[in-house]
Amino acid sequence: MYLRPRTVDEACEALAVEPMRILAGGTDIFPALGDKPLTGAVLDLSAIEGLSGIEFGVDLIRIGARTTWSAIARAALPPALHALQQAAREVGAIQIQNAGTIAGNLCNASPAADGVPPLLALDARVELRSAKGTRELALADFITGYRRTARRPDELVSAVLVPRSIEAGRSAFLKLGARKYLVISIAMVAVIIACDDEGRIVEARIAVGACSEVARRLTALETALVGTKAGPGLGAMIEPEHLAGLAPIDDVRASAEYRRDAVRTLIARTLDATLQ
Repeated sequence: MYLRPRTVDEACEALAVEPMRILAGGTDIFPALGDKPLTGAVLDLSAIEGLSGIEFGVDLIRIGARTTWSAIARAALPPALHALQQAAREVGAIQIQNAGTIAGNLCNASPAADGVPPLLALDARVELRSAKGTRELALADFITGYRRTARRPDELVSAVLVPRSIEAGRSAFLKLGARKYLVISIAMVAVIIACDDEGRIVEARIAVGACSEVARRLTALETALVGTKAGPGLGAMIEPEHLAGLAPIDDVRASAEYRRDAVRTLIARTLDATLQ
C-alpha cells in the first residue's frame, strides 16, 4: 500500500490504522534497499507543504520536518545556527542536500548523522504528531541508540524546535573523513560559544558525533570553559576526563584508538574556528 496524504492530520490518521514506513526525501530509504524493491505499507509525506519551512517565534525557531538541507544552508539564520548550516553543506552531494530532510536525518539515527551534533548543541527538541495529539522530546532523548529512536509507530516527526536562548553565540562545525567530499564521518564536532562584553565565555556547548553509539554533549568540558577568556588555543584545556563519555568503535573508516586521538584535535580546531 502506498499513501500520499496532503495534510498532517491525514498522515496521522493513516498511522493510527497501521504502522507504515515513512518516506520523506528518500535519501536513506532507497540506498538501503540496494537492488530490492520497496515493499510494505509506505506513507509518503512529500505532498504535505505544512511540514516544510523555517519559522521564527518569540522563543523558538521551528524547522519543519521536511525542510531540506539545501533550504537550511541558504536560510538567514542567527550565528548559533551557523554550525547547523555548515553541517547541512556536508550532507552528501548537492543532490542529497536538495532532497534529504532534517527529520529524516534524525529518524535514521545513524551515529554519523551530520545534523545531530549541531542540533544537540542547540538543545533542540523534536516535535511528534499523532492522531492522539502532539508531544515534544529533547533530541538527546529522541535518539535512543544505533538506528533507534523514541518515535512511536503511530507518530511522525512534524518539526525540530530550536530555543532562541543562545542564538547570538558563535558556532562552528567540523567533520573528519577519509576524503574532502561525499564522506561518512570518522568524527565530527559542533561548538557554540557565548561571551560577555569582556570576552569571557559565559556558555559553551560542545557535541561530538561518530564517536559513540549516539552523539554526545561534553558537559564536563563545557563547564571547564565557562569563565575562560575566549581566544585561540582553548583546546589546550581538554583533559582525558572531558572525553570520558565517548565510546568510539573500530569500523571500516577508522579504529577506536584513532578516533580517540583525532577527536581531541578536532574539538580544539572547532573551538578555534568558532572564535575566528
